Amino acid sequence: MKGVSHVLNLRHLEFFKELARTQHMAKAAESLGISQPSLSYAIKKLESELGVPLFEPDGRNIRLTPVGAVYLKYITASLSDLSQGNELVKQLMDPDTGHVKLGFTYTLGQQLVPELMTKFHTDDKNHAITFELGQGNSTELLEELADEKYDLVLASNVEKLGEQPTNTLFDFIPLVQQEIVAAIPSHHALAKQSELHVKDLEPYPMICFSHNSGLRPLIDQILKDAHVEPKIAYEVEEDHTMAGFVSYNFGVALMPYLPLLDQSSITLKHLTDQPLRHQIYLISKRNHFVTPSVNRFEEFSRSYCWQHYTQVERMI
Repeated sequence: MKGVSHVLNLRHLEFFKELARTQHMAKAAESLGISQPSLSYAIKKLESELGVPLFEPDGRNIRLTPVGAVYLKYITASLSDLSQGNELVKQLMDPDTGHVKLGFTYTLGQQLVPELMTKFHTDDKNHAITFELGQGNSTELLEELADEKYDLVLASNVEKLGEQPTNTLFDFIPLVQQEIVAAIPSHHALAKQSELHVKDLEPYPMICFSHNSGLRPLIDQILKDAHVEPKIAYEVEEDHTMAGFVSYNFGVALMPYLPLLDQSSITLKHLTDQPLRHQIYLISKRNHFVTPSVNRFEEFSRSYCWQHYTQVERMI
């Protein structure tokens, strides 16, 4: 078989498949809604491009040559895949039946993400929209957003990925804020104080977020503003791990408030002198096409959080 010099005509491949099914020129032409000369031309053109005969005479009918039979298997599979692909694109472009790939930081799985998904699905037109979820720290999530693993990410603002400023790659939309609280073992003396200041934590070992966490710059700023030199005992990545270490008396911590955390062995206390909040952003890839269903969820999330959090000064 000689090399094919240019792209094969898709319609000619569909003609070939139908002629192979009927093995009769007139029947195939009628089924396709074209004239016999047009069908004959298309098949001869295809054979010329491939450099081999695909059909041979069989009495008054025709039949596939051995090469044609092999070729049919691949064409049938390819056209089926193409048809499925076309159908998938139609589904993705239908705002009522699309799919959203959503990444978010660990803390947000306690309340915000399930709340948004539940409220989004209360609208009948959104029932058929499905979600694929993933979690990680903010840096990991932004790297995966850049690689298009996700459509949208809920995370902290990370200034750089490698040497590239993130504001050249992504759009950051402020969504909600988290209060940063002190995490204290329940039996600790600080847990009994009516008021707690950041400076009160200084004498004790501290469990801190690792440097690849989006929260670390904020925690460092809070400590700096309070003129605290932390005695960092351990660095961890995830909020519940931090809470576990605190509950077993490895130290105290500064962390986002976790509404569903079991506080039988750990106490989360408001800090009187700590005005800084952890800002959560809805992040998308800049100048990147998103499907209508992704756009619908993005607009819903912005509107919902404005109404139920920002406007009423509510934090998660």
